[in-house]
Amino acid sequence: MELNSAIKEKLERLQEKYEAMGQDMASYLDGLLYADFLTYWDYIHLDTLLSLQSPKTPFPDEEIFIMYHQITELYFKLSLHECKQISTAENLSVKFFTQRLKRINSYFQALTNSFEIMVDGMEREQFLKFRMSLLPASGFQSGQYRMIEIYACDFIQLVDKAHRTELQGAPIAAQFEQIYWKYGATELSSGKQTLTLKQFIQKYASQFLSLAEQVQNTNFSALYHQLKERGEDIRELTEELKKFDLFVNVDWPLAHYKSAVRYLERDPIDIAATGGTNWQKYLPPRFQKRIFYPFLWTQEQQNEWGKTWVLSVLKTLQNKA
Repeated sequence: MELNSAIKEKLERLQEKYEAMGQDMASYLDGLLYADFLTYWDYIHLDTLLSLQSPKTPFPDEEIFIMYHQITELYFKLSLHECKQISTAENLSVKFFTQRLKRINSYFQALTNSFEIMVDGMEREQFLKFRMSLLPASGFQSGQYRMIEIYACDFIQLVDKAHRTELQGAPIAAQFEQIYWKYGATELSSGKQTLTLKQFIQKYASQFLSLAEQVQNTNFSALYHQLKERGEDIRELTEELKKFDLFVNVDWPLAHYKSAVRYLERDPIDIAATGGTNWQKYLPPRFQKRIFYPFLWTQEQQNEWGKTWVLSVLKTLQNKA
């Protein structure tokens, strides 16, 4: 085979590359000659991926539960991949911010739409049995989800609504003591911290605090205000931030609420979630009033936060009953 000019040019560029690093190009070409062609299953480590489900019980629907949560964590990793790019970008442009935020929104849209797998994709009887083998583990313990929240907004917006005013301007460490999700992992009977929460704090608290300090001036809210002050056209970015706010703080938690109502609500006594998390108060946005970007919403919209969704879900569930 005769080498054409394009191949010769590439070989010359490779030679320059390896010489610059003090390497022998011929040795690398030998390696290329003997190497096997890459396969799909090796590239994505398919066999390893498919071996990561380890049910604790013989109930077949437990595998659905495990795989769905693993898929969810991969979507969170995708979201964090974009969060990091936005937060660390040099000379961040509105275009770059908006494009990456659209990606994150598409991930949360996929997650929210797919949650019917959890709502209707398992037998209630199986779930109520195998879940007892998961204690005290809980989806509440998703560290990646909390990191997405930290990237999203000024940390004060993650403080429990009863303490936001008094902690405005306080150090991050003080605000963290009153972060909203701690109130969703208290024992229903005593009000004490659950083991679920204690494990979670022990594993992630230092990471959360470090990240919160790191992104004080580069979280999405701070970056948005910087671009606005520069006089940039932020109309499209504004709409994407509002979508993001709704996906994370309304649609996603309420998809969980819908699932919890189906599996855990029982009149007159509700079944406790794994880890004893107080799902009745923790999940509905109207109780939390967790809003990343209050400056993008009217007071009426904030007052009615999540209300329409909750009513529609309850109506749907009542119709199914």
